[in-house]
Amino acid sequence: MIGKLKGLIDSYGEDYVVLDVGGVGYQVHCSARTLQHLPAPGEAAVLSIETYVREDQIKLFGFRTDQEREWFRLLQTVQGVGAKVALAVLGTLAPSELANAIALRDKAAVARTPGVGPKVAERIVTELKDKAPAFASVDPAVVHLAGAVDDQRAPRPVADAISALVNLGYGQPQAAAAIASASRNAGENAETAQLIRLGLKELAK
Repeated sequence: MIGKLKGLIDSYGEDYVVLDVGGVGYQVHCSARTLQHLPAPGEAAVLSIETYVREDQIKLFGFRTDQEREWFRLLQTVQGVGAKVALAVLGTLAPSELANAIALRDKAAVARTPGVGPKVAERIVTELKDKAPAFASVDPAVVHLAGAVDDQRAPRPVADAISALVNLGYGQPQAAAAIASASRNAGENAETAQLIRLGLKELAK
């Protein structure tokens, strides 16, 4: 199995790059985001590789980082997500953005991927929600709150305050982060109006 390739960029295709390693050209399929970040033909590049072996073909998928490759694997554990969809998701969202979107249950961010509808986006968020926080850069309290709201376990004032901020035009992740901070400052017994006021102050910072 090939785990990494280091060589010179030979040429580019629509969704792949040919990497010249010691005179052998390897065709490596990559996300649009990875292709955009690779250098010009003739320059050196290193790619983490995921090797697919089928009866009729061997296919190589390339990634700029091991973390991106790990997300490629994770995405394909979700029902209905194959290599093509996983690459499309990683072409739309960087690994850190994907981790944050899943941790915050932000289905809309995942659904921005071409070819990924609301149902697949929901499956990705739901099935990977326990794995995403390990990669995410968001406050664990916000992740916890986003999960509670999504599962309808959040206290009523908190859920209502987030809903109010969303209705004012803020994104769900922004609203959840602001209300999580407001809730910490105001305490467990804060009323909806107080949380909204404090949340708006957070958003104005």
